[in-house]
Amino acid sequence: MLSKGSGPNYSSNVKITEALLAEHVVYHNLFDQIELRAPRLKSLAEVIAVASLLEAMLAAHSQVEDELLIEPLDHCFEQLGQRDTFHQEHHDIERDLKLAQTSKTVRGARKLLLAAVVASRHHFDKEERLVFPMAEKILSGKSMVALCKHWLERRTTPWTRTK
Repeated sequence: MLSKGSGPNYSSNVKITEALLAEHVVYHNLFDQIELRAPRLKSLAEVIAVASLLEAMLAAHSQVEDELLIEPLDHCFEQLGQRDTFHQEHHDIERDLKLAQTSKTVRGARKLLLAAVVASRHHFDKEERLVFPMAEKILSGKSMVALCKHWLERRTTPWTRTK
């Protein structure tokens, strides 16, 4: 049984960009598996289950990433004309995953699921090429480590359950 505060002990100097990049690697592997296996999914329920799982996982990732990294850099994205684009990309991915879950055909649901995967890959690539390097330049090392500690607290929340 896990209780409040019994998650992993964290005292490293890992930066938020390093933690998020590691999380992105996991997602890229998940995307690979979805692209490999989606054509073999036979029932609508299978495709909906995968879309639902991906939606939940990306929502958790996106919420924490937005709060801890994107929002502190929002003014920079505004100056580059990218602020609305980043938010629209999140919206489009969420929309495709929700539509996949309400689709009436396996083919339609699969098409929407795979579109969301492609859009997610594109979005992650943009974050890795633009957002993470920008954060490294603008935020102090101390701030990046502090943000990572907040990230860990947020990401370990599901572990804090009791009987």
